[in-house]
Amino acid sequence: MAEPLFTRVDRPVGKLVGDVIEGRVGLPDLQRPFVWKDSDVRDLLDSMLKGYPIGYCILWEAPDDQEDKKSSIGLNDKSYSTPKELVIDGQQRLTALVSSLYGISVKDQTFSDRAIRIAYDPIAREFHTWDAAVEKDARYISDVSEAFRAKRDNEIVEFREDYIDRLNEANAKRELPALSPKERAAVENGINELLNLETTYVIPILSISNKADEEQMSQIFIRVNSGGTKLTEDDFIMTLLSVYEPQTRQRIEDWCEASRKPGTGTSYNALLTVKSSHVIRAAVGLGFGRGRLRYARLILNGRNLKTKETSAEQREKNFTKFDAALDKVLDLNDWHAFVNALGDAGYLNKGMISSENAIPLSYAISLIAKHRFGIAGMELQRVAKRWFYTAILTQMYSGNFESVFEQQLNAIDELSDADSFRAWVDSEISARLTDDFFGVTLPNEFDKNRASGPVWNAFLAAQVVLGSRVLFGTGTVAQLLLPASSGVKKAYDKHHVFPANFLKGGPFENLRDRRANFVCVDYQKNIYIKDEDPKVYVALFRQELGDDAYETSCRENALPIGFEDMDFPNFLAKRRVLMSEMIREAYLRL
Repeated sequence: MAEPLFTRVDRPVGKLVGDVIEGRVGLPDLQRPFVWKDSDVRDLLDSMLKGYPIGYCILWEAPDDQEDKKSSIGLNDKSYSTPKELVIDGQQRLTALVSSLYGISVKDQTFSDRAIRIAYDPIAREFHTWDAAVEKDARYISDVSEAFRAKRDNEIVEFREDYIDRLNEANAKRELPALSPKERAAVENGINELLNLETTYVIPILSISNKADEEQMSQIFIRVNSGGTKLTEDDFIMTLLSVYEPQTRQRIEDWCEASRKPGTGTSYNALLTVKSSHVIRAAVGLGFGRGRLRYARLILNGRNLKTKETSAEQREKNFTKFDAALDKVLDLNDWHAFVNALGDAGYLNKGMISSENAIPLSYAISLIAKHRFGIAGMELQRVAKRWFYTAILTQMYSGNFESVFEQQLNAIDELSDADSFRAWVDSEISARLTDDFFGVTLPNEFDKNRASGPVWNAFLAAQVVLGSRVLFGTGTVAQLLLPASSGVKKAYDKHHVFPANFLKGGPFENLRDRRANFVCVDYQKNIYIKDEDPKVYVALFRQELGDDAYETSCRENALPIGFEDMDFPNFLAKRRVLMSEMIREAYLRL
């Protein structure tokens, strides 16, 4: 058996949390979105009070080969200028403890500051998430961090007496007796039990030696699955950035945060909630021609990707190259031009994006086209539109997407000039969007249940590109798909052409939810149509609009003329073909 790369160094909660507060232990999650609910934090404290296990924490002795580059992690002032250990597993649990016990705010999913307040009933020994009712209930210490603050300030006696006075006042208002000596003792014991968690509850800790090389550390990191959450390369990469390149990490975090909030001069967009992994993938793809996220981790460890040698000198070179690529990835002009190109391809809102990887990886291809091959302007927009349309329609970046992207980057590395790049793009697209794809694959996809998924979204995008209007309406599909058009309810509905209840109980009931039986309408018309026989509601609209407008509406919604008089299976067969042809027409328009 190989020599263990870890040692067991269990620590009481107070010691471990104190090390985080002082900066000895680096906890990057204090600056990242905290995904736990307050109820999760309540349950964590409850488990600790009852003596239940809460899982291991894994720490990594911070590498010491670039001591001058390391910096502190977190939001508060630190006693330690650099962390001695990094939290590899247990970040959410420790963030919960630091915030709830010390009153330090965390970032929520929108990167806004969030306070975690957990209340405690010292008599019943019960925790509760904070709310207005709890705040007014004298039974509760409304925020346990206040009890721990009083302990640190040697004011716990006063804190306890204030609690008892409030409870007695509340009892008097309800004409109840004051606390008995036994009840006062219960209060004291309950508060002491809470405060003693710092010293009596011991968290099991595995400390990974800094002698572990990058491959060993990576394997340990990826294989760890304590607490039920599998760690990712993204977690590891951001932890390393927190130590070695905090400015780079902050740039990435700021970009991700800005993408969530509308504003002028930011990365905000209506299509994707940008994650750090999206930015890192694009930067590594552009700067190093690599498609797997693990290469970013190797780069941060100083790996020369060609010689496979690792050194501090190489790490410096890699960071310089990574930062240069990051400058291009975070260029707002290029980013918004790319997002606008996706809009031109018909993709207008987040709900239409069935593969989040398609956006950052297509963006990387677009940046390579610009910065390596000098393709710009309208031609660059055309490359971006066609590539993304192909990627999202064929699910090119779903499943084993890293392998696909890696193969594409390897092929690009062999190209010599702009013409060869153009030819490669054309060949990649034509290999996927074949006659069989449009003539067989797509029609078969429209024969599946439910109006959802990439094929249905591609049909809506095609209607946007072609300027189609909603069924029997004057507004365009594009107008109804824009995020600003919807309020509490979406501005459009997916309507059954042959209504579901109309088909219910009939011979074709099992076919009613086929994709080819859906069409985009504004929700007022959906309410108007209800469950009518197509012959009935179409006759009403046809009388109101006239034959020409009726036929135009059918064409713009890929409906066969006279569909209302067709038997249902024949209608589905014809419409599947028409919907596929509309997607092909839109692609050719791009």
